Amino acid sequence: MRSLPLLFLGVFFTIASSWVGIVLVSNIQLGGLEPATPELTDAEGNPIAGVFFEDPETGEMRLGLNQDGVEAWPVPLVGAAQRGKRVYEQMGCLYCHSQQVRRQGFGSDYERGWGERQSVARDYIHQERVMLGTMRTGPDLSNVGLRYSELWQHQHLFNPKITSRDSLMPRYAFLYEVRPISETRGPSPNAIEIPEDYHPGPGELEVIPTQRARDLVAYLMNLRQDYDLPEMRREQ
Repeated sequence: MRSLPLLFLGVFFTIASSWVGIVLVSNIQLGGLEPATPELTDAEGNPIAGVFFEDPETGEMRLGLNQDGVEAWPVPLVGAAQRGKRVYEQMGCLYCHSQQVRRQGFGSDYERGWGERQSVARDYIHQERVMLGTMRTGPDLSNVGLRYSELWQHQHLFNPKITSRDSLMPRYAFLYEVRPISETRGPSPNAIEIPEDYHPGPGELEVIPTQRARDLVAYLMNLRQDYDLPEMRREQ
């Protein structure tokens, strides 16, 4: 029993040192990160942050405003995209998908087309719960909004084999309403196109995304790291 206080102190200091190393030090290093703006420049005065896009007149890549017309990156999720993140959590998507592009040389993320630069801490500053993921049963989704259209996302959720024939992903057809096409109103403008081989049943049927499906797709379309940050400047 005389060793009990020593055992307690050993356990306490082990936990305390782990907390300091993982939580406190990380907060000191990264807790003050703010959105990047074009005012951040290198030693030569060149911008080191922003969204690169192709100038339609010159064909050159140059910095510009982000998708919301704001000169700050990354952009926080709002509205449907923010609601869609909650659907993403509820559906357990983070258990099979990651949201972090590893640096070149540490895996084949670049070769697989999952991103053109590595993900860095500043990419996640607006996120209360960061969806880094722990495994990749499916592909990384850091830039899935750049890779595919809204229609592709809906088809993939309704039946993954429509877009990826060998996919292991389960169907999320319960996020969609399958109903007969109205003889009076005609097809709904919100219906998604389903290939004949994957039609949900006999007769004239249409597939309508529910609000949760639309929110989830809005979130997926906002997963895009198409901006430059000071930590990872693109090769010019």
